[in-house]
Amino acid sequence: MIKNSIKLFIIYFMLTGALQAVAASHSVNSPLISPTDTLKKLVYPVPPPNPLRLFYIQRSPNINALSYDLNIDQKTGKPDENAPVHGYWLRYAEGHGEPAEFTYMQRKFAYGIISKALGNDRYDIRLVSYKKIPLTLMKGADGKYHIFATIAQKQVLLQKIFIQIDGGTFWLPNVIFVEMKGTDPGTGKEVTERFKP
Repeated sequence: MIKNSIKLFIIYFMLTGALQAVAASHSVNSPLISPTDTLKKLVYPVPPPNPLRLFYIQRSPNINALSYDLNIDQKTGKPDENAPVHGYWLRYAEGHGEPAEFTYMQRKFAYGIISKALGNDRYDIRLVSYKKIPLTLMKGADGKYHIFATIAQKQVLLQKIFIQIDGGTFWLPNVIFVEMKGTDPGTGKEVTERFKP
């Protein structure tokens, strides 16, 4: 019980951010999109294209993004068996989207990845803070690696996740919804689903 309370406290602490820093960091000419969340009127930058990016996460407390990239073993040209996905920050609230590594605590308890090799260059991928969403790293029909997820009862290429948080306590953040977006590999259409975890 105490261990779970400490974990929730750490997650909540890392999810909260200073909104004043957000306002100060906006540039009029930044490539911004309309906010996904309706409770706070933040505008979230779209991370620039990156051929290794598998998906990214944004959260309502601030405009920083979490990027999850393919981690290729330079010797084999395949995903690194021990760490096929590399997660890190894109710091928009404190700068212009500069990358920054997760701290040990962030990687271990909040934003890190757990991976399990499934064979044939396929991996089961889970976020350490919410293991209920199964993600699969594997090659798509285009011959490139993607993260596949079930969204709206369809197997799609995951693009982004948005987490809407509205207060709560230090021990239990109040997650209003999680929104997942991806692309149907057959039709190319965007698929979206919201749920309360």
